Amino acid sequence: MAETKQILDYTEDSIRSLDWREHIRLRPGMYIGKLGDGSAPDDGIYVLIKEVVDNCIDEHMMGHGKQIEITIEDKTVTVRDYGRGIPLGKVVDVVSKINTGAKYDSKAFQKSVGLNGVGTKAVNALSEYFKVESYRGGRTKVAEFNKGVLIKEHREKATEELNGTFVTFIPDDSVFKNYRFIHEYLDNLLWNYCYLNAGLTITFNGKRYVSKNGLLDLLKRKTNEDEIRYPIIHLKGEDIEVAITHNNDYGEDIFSFVNGQYTTQGGTHQQAFREAFVKTIREFFKKDYEAADVRQGIASAIAVRVQEPVFESQTKTKLGSLTTYEGGPTMRNFVIDFFSKELDNYLHRNAPIADAIKKKIEQSERERKELAGIKKLANERAKKANLHNKKLRDCRVHYNDEPPVKNKAEFNSLINKTTIFITEGDSASGSITKSRNVDTQAVFSLRGKPLNCFGLTKKVVYENEEFNLLQHALNIEEGLEDLRYKNIVIATDADVDGMHIRLLLMTFFLQFFPDLVKQQHVYILETPLFRVRNKQQTIYCYDEQEKQAAIKKLGNKPEITRFKGLGEISPEEFGKFIGDDMRVQPVIVEQGEHIQQLLEYFMGKNTMERQEFIINNLKVELDLVEEIASV
Repeated sequence: MAETKQILDYTEDSIRSLDWREHIRLRPGMYIGKLGDGSAPDDGIYVLIKEVVDNCIDEHMMGHGKQIEITIEDKTVTVRDYGRGIPLGKVVDVVSKINTGAKYDSKAFQKSVGLNGVGTKAVNALSEYFKVESYRGGRTKVAEFNKGVLIKEHREKATEELNGTFVTFIPDDSVFKNYRFIHEYLDNLLWNYCYLNAGLTITFNGKRYVSKNGLLDLLKRKTNEDEIRYPIIHLKGEDIEVAITHNNDYGEDIFSFVNGQYTTQGGTHQQAFREAFVKTIREFFKKDYEAADVRQGIASAIAVRVQEPVFESQTKTKLGSLTTYEGGPTMRNFVIDFFSKELDNYLHRNAPIADAIKKKIEQSERERKELAGIKKLANERAKKANLHNKKLRDCRVHYNDEPPVKNKAEFNSLINKTTIFITEGDSASGSITKSRNVDTQAVFSLRGKPLNCFGLTKKVVYENEEFNLLQHALNIEEGLEDLRYKNIVIATDADVDGMHIRLLLMTFFLQFFPDLVKQQHVYILETPLFRVRNKQQTIYCYDEQEKQAAIKKLGNKPEITRFKGLGEISPEEFGKFIGDDMRVQPVIVEQGEHIQQLLEYFMGKNTMERQEFIINNLKVELDLVEEIASV
């Protein structure tokens, strides 16, 4: 009966046509991925900036404009390039009509980043204020918008400005709630643009970005000279560039790019690189090495340029399998042919580097064989534990799930929300478990403080039952390709013990799985320290300053609760702190940071440097009271 009613309710009135602006605002995830508050590098506010800058990069690639100027003041973003400028008669159309743009003409933009004419329209529709100014041949045209709606089109007039485009926008805070820009994420984005476009200069809030040596500079910045096993190999060909070295880290650190776009999820070009490197090494040494041994500890970057690349989503984070090089050979064959010639020639000409690669592979081989017996026993234990694993309360959707044939955009939006909370103790785990979203949020419960694994070998990951079960829960034993959760959130009490557990967990990830941190998968959950309420209103406060502001706002001696631990927050309340408005702090390792030195300082034996830091930064209660009073 109900089914019959649904059919009857499905009439002509049920069909609704949306204009371009309405569709983007109704389904923003289809155009910019997940929304977020700026705490993750792939949050929508960074995609908005990237979409505007991509247009400037395309101009530079076509030989127009060697400088881009970007500023962010509070929440206002401005981007100025010195390309050809938008044709003045099309200024409004280019930023407000879907499928309008020059990139459909392959002669004008042969190997462009953006191809579908959506980018700046999405920025326009998702901004509370958007202004575009075009300077062209001594004339200028300006148009202003509010959430994609044209509010003022200025008359064309004369100007002394150099040719180019000037875009100003403020992201809509009704779409991007409580957002903030983390400049370290933008720092990485802008450096990548410069590494891939030699001669381009970008300034961001006065800081200058420029690269002379492309991917060689990129890898120098991502690695440390005293930790790599041999000088960086830098190879360039027509429409392909690679940089390769090995260090002592576990796993693989591969940065891949297509037409200047950082493909964070890889794709056919990255897979081709991994295969081509192993194949060339095997053939050079005439030995059938295990692929994992060849790639263990690799740090590399690959950039390709192709006509009309096929990406798996509008955010262009993964190159699709349909992409070919110049419409001819597959991406796999193109990359393998390049490596079999150029890398093979390089190794023949540089015997010491070839010898260093061989030694690194053989070291990885020995370590793998030493671990083999332990891994077998540990994996058998983990398999039994998984049948009744009380530590893991899993979710239904996982980051490594195969996308369905239909609704790929919605599915990608869902898997980007997949999160595992690592908690300590039953009470905290219970609150999160009862209030979580069972589709996308999992909980892993620790038993007390984990082991300090600084300076230990990977053998400890298998010998320590808790670490081994965590490794299996994340599914990272063989690398990050099958990572089950996009976000790993450390959720501990905001006291001394909780801070110590955070440090121990971060040490575990940085020691054995540094790529998880480098690729921004690891976060710290922020939960309120105080609840301030009266009969009309409840305010949750994350620090002393917020508490004082809440007391002032509510007045008349409100009730104040200090949460000593996560377990004291009821499941009903906890649901508010792990939903759409969840506050997290990303764990960020500065580019070029010496991870081992960092761990030695914080987690090694009681060093003099650490003692001096504690003594010099020790604050007594009086200091804290004075700080709060001065705010």
